Amino acid sequence: MKVAVIGAGSSGLTSIKCCLDEGLEPTCFEMSEDIGGLWRFTPEVENGRASIYESVVTNTSKEMMCYSDFPFPENFPNFLHNSKMLDYYRKYAERFDLLKCIQFKTLVCSIKKHSNFASTGQWIVTTEKNGKQETTTFDAVMVCSGHHSDPYFPLEAFPGINTFKGQYFHSQEYKTSAGFKGKRVVVVGMGNSGTDIAVELSRIAAQVFLSTRRGSWVMSRVFEHGYPWDICFDTRFQNCLRNTLPSSVITWLMEKKMNEWFDHANYGLQPRDSTQFKEPLFNDELPSRITCGYVVVKPNVSEFTETAVKFDDGTIEENIDVVIFATGYRFSFPFLDESAIKVEDNINNLYRNIFPPDLTKPTLGVLGLIQPLGPIMSSTEMQARWVARVFKGLCKLPPPDEIMRDNERKRKISIKRFGTIRENRLQLDYIEYLDELTIDIGCKPNILGLFFTDPILALTLFFGPCTPAQFRLVGPGKWPMARKQIMTTWDRILKPTKTRVLKRNEQKSMSIVFGLGALCFLALLIAVVMYKN
Repeated sequence: MKVAVIGAGSSGLTSIKCCLDEGLEPTCFEMSEDIGGLWRFTPEVENGRASIYESVVTNTSKEMMCYSDFPFPENFPNFLHNSKMLDYYRKYAERFDLLKCIQFKTLVCSIKKHSNFASTGQWIVTTEKNGKQETTTFDAVMVCSGHHSDPYFPLEAFPGINTFKGQYFHSQEYKTSAGFKGKRVVVVGMGNSGTDIAVELSRIAAQVFLSTRRGSWVMSRVFEHGYPWDICFDTRFQNCLRNTLPSSVITWLMEKKMNEWFDHANYGLQPRDSTQFKEPLFNDELPSRITCGYVVVKPNVSEFTETAVKFDDGTIEENIDVVIFATGYRFSFPFLDESAIKVEDNINNLYRNIFPPDLTKPTLGVLGLIQPLGPIMSSTEMQARWVARVFKGLCKLPPPDEIMRDNERKRKISIKRFGTIRENRLQLDYIEYLDELTIDIGCKPNILGLFFTDPILALTLFFGPCTPAQFRLVGPGKWPMARKQIMTTWDRILKPTKTRVLKRNEQKSMSIVFGLGALCFLALLIAVVMYKN
């Protein structure tokens, strides 16, 4: 079975591997000259390719975001500079011999249904390389082009911007702080990129203003006891609490936790609507830059003049030199036939965020079109594992009417949790989503069953971080090193930071955590048994 993979970024690489694992024949088309996708920094913006700035560091930690059967090197830091991410991708591609499947400098011009699609599910893929076009028939397609290449740049929403005499551009064009020394800068938009840029420029600019419409919870990468935030947040125990307790209690607990570091209201950052959970913003320096006056938080921009910016609260900042619009991205698939996927207003109606519901044959999947409350890399790997098995016929999609009901049910859940704002339309619960896919694949561990056969592992899976290796314990793709990988997670978390070893019991706090965890797990088990009886 011939499979076309579009893009050689993090989703494309793992898609190639998963196809090879299932005995499929993948051919990957990459428009640039190298692998890495978003994580390959270039000093200039390449048309049609996602772009990052030079200082970008991951927001999720290495233990949570690695591919499930290929851990990061132990000496890598917990949060990684983009150059180390690219190094990891190169190691992954080399280990599994993926480069042989990639055609570089090859642009995908169009993907259309074959004339016999109704019976075969085949696709006609037209590509261009060195000015020469080629058309090939494929049995299936995996679209791995991401959703950070088409900037959302709504200039019509900002009156007067066309009269502004200073420099203005989308954050996609930002690469380094060079050239901003002594300037007065306004950054519009308070996502992770906008805040990173504001903090970075505040070190050399005369003044930076950070404009936010809704505010945001700001988190540090360094969480409880100095551990990475996602190691503590993305656990099955924590997820169980979040999905069991009343929403009002969850909102109260979330606000309390977020304000432990600093009071967001005092810094002008309190979200406008705390009941609709927005992906937290990760920046270890923002509160310090605000309290030192280098970054000034402002409300939404209401109007531009030739040299000034007016804000919704009536304040005006004069002599502005640069405006950077960190207003996010829209996702689009210009090479895809609209009869396969039609995107309207950034709304995703794909089954499990992957398969177009109207196709008579499930032979086209979109990977990476998600924003999980956790690492996207391990999520897209799970998507690729499932999609490859769907293509092979080992996993089946439900009937169309059931797909529509499932989409509608999840749409309502998404609105309740994340609201209807444009920026939140791809968000989903990380652990819930992985469990849904892995149940189909047959690789979700039975934690309750493990409690009787391997209780230490069971406790680790339930109370410890939901690392990707747990989905290699059983079923298709089982990895012999999975248990060891899981049980040594904390060693690898501490290794890059514990470079000056002190004579004390570093694991004391974790022993307490797991001790309490064991008691809670026993109580939960007793409750389940009593309920069943």
